[in-house]
Amino acid sequence: MGITVVGSINADLIARVARHPSPGETLSGEGGEISAGGKGANQAVAAALLGAEVSFVGAVGDDPYAEPALEYLRASGVDLSAVKRAANTQTGLAVITVAEDGENTIVVIPGANGLVTRDYVRDHRGKVSGADIVLLQGEVPASGFAEAVSLASGRVVINLAPVVEVPRDALLRADPLVANEHEAGLILEQLGAGAESGEPHAIAEALLKAGFASVVLTLGAKGAVVADAEGLRDVATPRVSAVDTTGAGDAFAGALCSRLLAGDGLDAAAQFAARVGAHATLASGAQPSYADMDTQLPAC
Repeated sequence: MGITVVGSINADLIARVARHPSPGETLSGEGGEISAGGKGANQAVAAALLGAEVSFVGAVGDDPYAEPALEYLRASGVDLSAVKRAANTQTGLAVITVAEDGENTIVVIPGANGLVTRDYVRDHRGKVSGADIVLLQGEVPASGFAEAVSLASGRVVINLAPVVEVPRDALLRADPLVANEHEAGLILEQLGAGAESGEPHAIAEALLKAGFASVVLTLGAKGAVVADAEGLRDVATPRVSAVDTTGAGDAFAGALCSRLLAGDGLDAAAQFAARVGAHATLASGAQPSYADMDTQLPAC
């Protein structure tokens, strides 16, 4: 059945500013448009655009934000038969501020994503248990996250962003865990572990020692580190002039899963994902910036 994503669907409200405001400061900005987002939806769209068969387990509200939030999921061919349209509920909303250097800050209001609980996931067990890869993030309730892991019979890929408290046994099923340096540090804290230093190889090694079978540690413009029983390897990323980094990490995760599904090893999948993630920074927004199978990706 390909990839099943159990995750969030958001509408993104985007504001552009010269720089991020300091606490208590008001700045003038531009933008205000609504586009499709949510870490789960972003990753599902990224994988589907690259040729993967993708199903989604999630929820939206019955408000005006639902349709723009679903636009790219529909257009990319993601199976939405397990996406609930909840009455009297607000679609998840992300308020995103993008500075001139492309860096962003994001505040997420869960809305209907909070309905993706243990019972809801269990109601759609066939989508989860039949998947070759189950892809999870941190924007749905921990009970739904844990239920998806328990139902999974295929590979479990976890990008615990944001880092929230989830059952230890469920989290350690990740193969791989995909995390940036900040997220990795919080995950180590959650597991009661630590790294010898803040150096990427030390962080990746600490995650392996904590019990993960494999790790992909993303480093933004510095590339990534792949770690598993065979050791640690560096992955290069293309040098690009970023316009907007929103959703680039999600593009990476979706692309990684698309190549794992196609049979690539972790190193080759991560190298491809780095190129897809870099491409996603070249245009504004998350899903509108994603590559498809005809895109000429930047070279490393």
